[in-house]
Amino acid sequence: MSMMKEFKTFAMRGNVIDMAVGIVIGGAFGKIVSSFVADVIMPPVGLFLGGVDFSELAITLKQAVGETAAVTLNYGKFTQTIIDFVIIAFAIFLVVKTMNSLKKKEEAAPAAPPPPSKEEALLSEIRDILKQK
Repeated sequence: MSMMKEFKTFAMRGNVIDMAVGIVIGGAFGKIVSSFVADVIMPPVGLFLGGVDFSELAITLKQAVGETAAVTLNYGKFTQTIIDFVIIAFAIFLVVKTMNSLKKKEEAAPAAPPPPSKEEALLSEIRDILKQK
């Protein structure tokens, strides 16, 4: 099998396509959550903490000298990234939990037993007649 045919077979499998769609949607979801955290959650938290802008929180390790920029440890951006992660992880947890509960409901509903075959029905009738006699 040529390498192109093998790659086409690999790329067209359902799992690969599903994974690609999941990655694209996950990337978009990540941007939404980052915006939600940066623009909706962090400003009130910063206001509550005395007007602190988390994205600007940093520790200066070395002051700027001339053209050389200052060396900073940007722990505010890191804090915001951790909050992003927690929100994304919680949202994914809720989605997976919902999917699992739906799957359990499908599995919990037992299938109705098939009706007895004609032979079984006939044998049951014969048995009932013999019991009566």
